[in-house]
Amino acid sequence: MKGKQENSRYSGDVLKNEMCRQEEICHDIRKNCTSCKCPREAHDVCHEEWVSVRSRLGLKGDEPSGPISVDPRERGLAWAPPGLASHKVEEYFSMLPEIAVPRLGTPGERHRDRQLAIQLPKQDLARAYCRHLDLKHASSADDFMAARNEIALDIGSVQEVLERNLECGVCQSPLKYGSLAVSASKLGLFYHPACFRCADCKELLVDLAYCVHDDTLFCERHYAEQLKPRCAACDELIFSGEYTKAMNKDWHSGHFCCWQCDESLTGQRYVLRDEHPYCIKCYESVFANGCEECNKIIGIDSKDLSYKDKHWHEACFLCNRCRVSLVDKQFGSKVDKIYCGNCYDAQFASRCDGCGEIFRAGTKKMEYKTRQWHEKCFCCVVCKNPIGTKSFIPREQEIYCAGCYEDKFATRCVKCNKIITSGGVTYKNEPWHRDCFTCSNCNNSLAGQRFTSRDDKPYCAECFGELFAKRCTACSKPITGIGGTRFISFEDRHWHNDCFICAGCKTSLVGRGFITDGDDIICPECAKMKLM
Repeated sequence: MKGKQENSRYSGDVLKNEMCRQEEICHDIRKNCTSCKCPREAHDVCHEEWVSVRSRLGLKGDEPSGPISVDPRERGLAWAPPGLASHKVEEYFSMLPEIAVPRLGTPGERHRDRQLAIQLPKQDLARAYCRHLDLKHASSADDFMAARNEIALDIGSVQEVLERNLECGVCQSPLKYGSLAVSASKLGLFYHPACFRCADCKELLVDLAYCVHDDTLFCERHYAEQLKPRCAACDELIFSGEYTKAMNKDWHSGHFCCWQCDESLTGQRYVLRDEHPYCIKCYESVFANGCEECNKIIGIDSKDLSYKDKHWHEACFLCNRCRVSLVDKQFGSKVDKIYCGNCYDAQFASRCDGCGEIFRAGTKKMEYKTRQWHEKCFCCVVCKNPIGTKSFIPREQEIYCAGCYEDKFATRCVKCNKIITSGGVTYKNEPWHRDCFTCSNCNNSLAGQRFTSRDDKPYCAECFGELFAKRCTACSKPITGIGGTRFISFEDRHWHNDCFICAGCKTSLVGRGFITDGDDIICPECAKMKLM
């Protein structure tokens, strides 16, 4: 069941890859697919002409072998350094990024396939795959390949570091004794597995295949490009002395072609789009815009005037009503039509709620709810200063700036006459700041405190008692009445309820009869005792 799922999952890629193989059979000067235009190495296209990379490179001799020779596929790998025991293979791959581990059925396997196609292009390795090599240059190609194979090309080997004080040939850091390193016999150097990379593309050298140029490691592709130009169209090396240079790239003569129709662009005008060249005809048919007025293509030799995803020839950019040219003029748009300023104003312009004049095309408009103004008319009704983007306050169809609104409508304290922004106090329907609402005598704040008033002035309980309250004949303290305090009056004297007691026995006389004895009051019993 698992195998069926995998086949279904990659069926689209397989179909695409088969199309790419068919494209390779056709006459095509590009390294890209004719059908989808993408680079062929982007597909899972495998070339099975070579049994191994060694034979693909054309190197003589057999694969190096070690004490244990096991097919990598039996370990679940598309490739492994030859001659290593299983645990050493795992140790080697643990020193690389996960994408560089070619486990079967993983992104690492597909990454290896693509790097094989990129780093070891088959047209570089065997003349049989050079479709665009002129026979008169065949010997030059053979000489180049033979010299490369003899002098520069080799495959690294993975070995255990058995010497001390060895350094990596790239980063110059020490190689740990007993660890694994890659040996490049052409240079006589050892490298950390993660440092064994092409100096140009910085990719790990696929299957340890490398070339040497000026004592530096390269993949075969970038080694070859140090010595020969490469055609940007067919991806083959150019062995002739005559070729085309365009777009900062090299091309076989005749291969600098339109990306759409493959017609040669040598000596012809072309347009560059997304880094690809197009002939004028193809560019106009694929990318040029159509004119809204005449419905014809706007060619590269015509000026393309655009507005809101619509395009016009310069000569077609006209007012929909009076047909005057709108080039370099103000215009308005309504229902997908364009109009000169006068025609737009006559048909569609709205009027300013400030001055009553129309809004001409291109005029800046200030809007609030259903009302609108010219920028200069959007002013405070009091100070007449333009509001612009500053804050404002609407009130009964009028607009006020914040300062004028506060001056005219904000609540002010009856004591200091300043604006109350928060935390005010109302007394007798008049607003006060909390800090301004104080006792008229001691100036302590009355906010949240008990208070009373006299002659319309507020007093705290203590000051009111001291200044105006009757005083108790017994204790001489004021009788304020705040909080429901009851008191007793007799003739011109007053007592707190608790202070109205017999001077003799000290019993309360509230609600009882009493007798005056000079300045004192006594109960009837004490009065009788005093007469006996």
